[in-house]
Amino acid sequence: MSSLLHEVLVLLFRNRPDLAPELLRRVFKVELPPFAEVRIASADLSEAVPREQRADLIILLVDGKPVLAIVLEIQLSRDPDKLTSWPGYLVGARARYNCPVYLLVLCTDEAVARWCAKPIELGHPGFVLRPLVLGPNAVPIVTEPEQAAAMPELSVLSAIAHGKGEHGFAIAVAALAAAQGLDVERATLYDDLVLFWLNEAARSKLEEFMERGRYEYQSEIVRRHVAQGRVEGRVEGRVEGRAEGRAEGRAEGRAEAKAQDVLTVLDARGLPVSQELRQRILGCSDLAMLDCWLRRSVVIANSEELLHDH
Repeated sequence: MSSLLHEVLVLLFRNRPDLAPELLRRVFKVELPPFAEVRIASADLSEAVPREQRADLIILLVDGKPVLAIVLEIQLSRDPDKLTSWPGYLVGARARYNCPVYLLVLCTDEAVARWCAKPIELGHPGFVLRPLVLGPNAVPIVTEPEQAAAMPELSVLSAIAHGKGEHGFAIAVAALAAAQGLDVERATLYDDLVLFWLNEAARSKLEEFMERGRYEYQSEIVRRHVAQGRVEGRVEGRVEGRAEGRAEGRAEGRAEAKAQDVLTVLDARGLPVSQELRQRILGCSDLAMLDCWLRRSVVIANSEELLHDH
């Protein structure tokens, strides 16, 4: 799991390097200098510092020349060696690009984030490194489809950080809708990642209206890690349990649950629902019709379109 998480987090920033300055601006209120483009730079800083130094990623803001460098580090556990290497990364990047440098540390565990955020005293008066640490609680919760479409990688990061919580379903709906506008390779990977880190209840709802029964991972990265059997075994067990529950449950209960799912999707997408429409949805006992409405709720522009035939 750790290897997969580290790999995909780096990949998100590599696919969209402007995600790093956006997080600096949004979360840490950093005033960014004017820039014309954002580039991925070599993460090997051994030429600038006389020992091997390799950060996870270095992102440059460029306006004719580098105006800001962001050293990105994915930190999933405590590592005392980073108290030495992180200052070296900043010194190396400063020497190479001759511009201001920020250290952005991304953690998926709050305890690790608190450890990483501790000041690093370098000895010289006033020379103290205070890493900018983005823990899971600081990652924006992206549930608005427009925001997710503008930066799909941020919506995937939101799913990784918050997919197990109460906002998991709304985040997933927005992220999966945003992925539809991407190339096939990225869309497939992002779909897998969102489903992989989703809580069980939300995943069950998504699998049902996606008409897949059990979601099969398509991207090589996720399939490689699922192939070990641990994750896939848990998923299969959950699906079998849901199948048994549906066989034993009453049709009335299934209809009520699906009706609530329709309303949840509409609410997650920010589409107002009139009282009349809400009553119509909750009063429907036709499972096939509810399935149709559930799929339609993901793509319509206005909630009143839900009942219209296309």
